Amino acid sequence: MTDAPPQAAVDRLNSIRQSIDNIDAALVHLLAERFKFTQSVGVLKAEAGMPPSDPEREKVQIRRLRALAVESRLDPDFTEKFLNFIVSEVIHHHERIAAGDEVVE
Repeated sequence: MTDAPPQAAVDRLNSIRQSIDNIDAALVHLLAERFKFTQSVGVLKAEAGMPPSDPEREKVQIRRLRALAVESRLDPDFTEKFLNFIVSEVIHHHERIAAGDEVVE
């Protein structure tokens, strides 16, 4: 049988985890807001006959966010992967909007 960890450590761990949970909730809400705007972009692009993706803007955003990551002491490679994941999902939505498959609220 192992000794139970000190209660102070358990309390601190729970406090830190609560902070992480709060940040996770904020991230979900921020992503939801971001996707509301990207849906509007998708509708605009579809109406104007513009392509779903904009590789030049994506390059600029990657450079900008990598620099922000460095300033924030966050791994810029991770940041780029995360952005690429989001952008690929946005492009997928834009393609569906252009095809008339995506319902925009």
